[in-house]
Amino acid sequence: MAESAKLLIEGKEYEFPVIEGSEKEKAIDISSLRAKTGYITIDEGFKNTGSTTSSITFLDGEEGILRYRGYSIEDLADKADFLGVAYLLIYGELPNQEQYDNFVGKITKHTMVNEDMRKIFDGFPVNAHPMGIMSSLVSAMSGFYPDSFDEKSPDTTDLHIIRLLAKFPTIATWCYKKSQGHPINYPKNNLDYCSNFLQMMFALPVEDYKIDPVVSAAINKLLILHADHEQNCSTSTVRLVGSSKANIYSSISAGISALWGPLHGGANQEVIEMLEEIKADGGNVQKYIDKAKDKSSGFRLFGFGHRVYKNFDPRAKIIKKAADDVLAKLGVNDPVLDIARGLEEAALKDDYFVSRKLYPNVDFYSGIIYRALGIPTNMFTVMFAIGRLPGWIAQWLEMRDQNQPIGRPRQIYTGPEVRDFVPLEKR
Repeated sequence: MAESAKLLIEGKEYEFPVIEGSEKEKAIDISSLRAKTGYITIDEGFKNTGSTTSSITFLDGEEGILRYRGYSIEDLADKADFLGVAYLLIYGELPNQEQYDNFVGKITKHTMVNEDMRKIFDGFPVNAHPMGIMSSLVSAMSGFYPDSFDEKSPDTTDLHIIRLLAKFPTIATWCYKKSQGHPINYPKNNLDYCSNFLQMMFALPVEDYKIDPVVSAAINKLLILHADHEQNCSTSTVRLVGSSKANIYSSISAGISALWGPLHGGANQEVIEMLEEIKADGGNVQKYIDKAKDKSSGFRLFGFGHRVYKNFDPRAKIIKKAADDVLAKLGVNDPVLDIARGLEEAALKDDYFVSRKLYPNVDFYSGIIYRALGIPTNMFTVMFAIGRLPGWIAQWLEMRDQNQPIGRPRQIYTGPEVRDFVPLEKR
């Protein structure tokens, strides 16, 4: 007999089915709750609400498990490259050699951005936040590719997916170059995805730029680790906007805006800003460890613990090694990064943090890597977005292919009861 849940309201009993996922997760299906009972549920922040079933990403916060399409994040970060993982997320399987070569070849051919987009880009002031620029330019791509509103052709949809993956890093590097007052660099089709990004970011017309394989490998790992993370704020936003039949560019643009928030994609930026604060105050690591343990201090230690993971963030274990490799290879002499190492060491030995499982998370280590590479803090969330793009695309596709209804949360009204209108002269 199928499992079910019973609800007793006003003396009446209602029964709702229990569904079980492939990893034995269980949920009570309340799709018919309002129709049957007249009631709705209240779940602020949707922390206990499943908005969909999905076959893309499995996350177990208690056990510290993250898998894309059944593959462990550890295996993918160690053995795959970012575009192979992107293919896996979007199309459901790891590509064979022919599929991989075809996919990468298409992306390579579409890395150039329409020069008319530069006119929009040039209208932004030099101090505009890169995430605002990214959201605007991706949304503007709808105007450059009006056939994105045609959902009937799989080939057309695939082309828009390729365009997004190909042009997103190019546009991102425009933002960085503008902030530096440097001319933009065009993509080079003889370079792989991560190396091409690095040369567009850091190459200067006055000298040769050499790609450091350690740096390129670290970027590759970071992008893989950020590629998807189940139904988070930005992913849910992409699916919600897409449920209205909005095209892929406007849906992804909405996801970028959601990611921009400091409670979501801005966490690694907050890590560096915190380290700068500690440095400005003399660099006393123990002082701030003690402040973090004192609830009355008002100080929060960014980059430790996670909203979902109640154990060690599995991505942090992977990226810690990459961070160590980058710092060793580059020989960076930066007091802020020395403070980061001190915080890491102190927290991992302190029973207060260990007992509460407040381990360094992926934001802590990614911020360290970006800082070591010379990427400014206002570009950190852009780096996150480049990595998350395949996940957003995969989730948008799944939502569309499942023909999910338009998202429309309910509410409980708490405002004034009915009131008589009072003419202006009598108020």
